[in-house]
Amino acid sequence: MGRVTGPPGVRADRDPGLQPERTRLAWRRTTLAATVASVLAVRTALHGGVSAAGVVLGALCCACWLGFLLIAHRRIDTLSATGTPAVPAPRHLTAAVLCTTALAVCGAALVLQG
Repeated sequence: MGRVTGPPGVRADRDPGLQPERTRLAWRRTTLAATVASVLAVRTALHGGVSAAGVVLGALCCACWLGFLLIAHRRIDTLSATGTPAVPAPRHLTAAVLCTTALAVCGAALVLQG
């Protein structure tokens, strides 16, 4: 068998450092978006006065944000440390999805409560 190449005009070799860099930047953008969502959720909780439900939901948003932040920074460090990063553990990806979903649910509950 011969060497498999891509479409005409596309180089067969590529820079292996670009994909980890794009992934690292995507994690940073997602972390920034989660930060903004958490700040807006807490702002919404405190806007109309302090209520017990608002405080609990705001605290849950902050906890979910912290969880996601830890997972994201762990992945960013892994991507930065090695030339060819390992595939992330399914439990880390599951935890990231759960934190993101819980943050969205808590934020929506705060908006509906207010």
